Amino acid sequence: MSTLEIRNEILEIVKNEDESSLQNLYRIIKSYKHQKQLDKMIEEGEEDIKAGRTYTIEEARKMIFLIQL
Repeated sequence: MSTLEIRNEILEIVKNEDESSLQNLYRIIKSYKHQKQLDKMIEEGEEDIKAGRTYTIEEARKMIFLIQL
């Protein structure tokens, strides 16, 4: 099944669902998208660690102090 076919079938399903089902589907999609974003952030963080792009505790404290000014 092509992406276009899947998209069209999902749209048809959504058009015919009741409010409760739509709210549940919305929550599932939002949760999935949020988790994908978190996974990407974790992956980027792991890449930073491997590349040595890290800060010591003292450097982090100094940055936090400057932000609070």
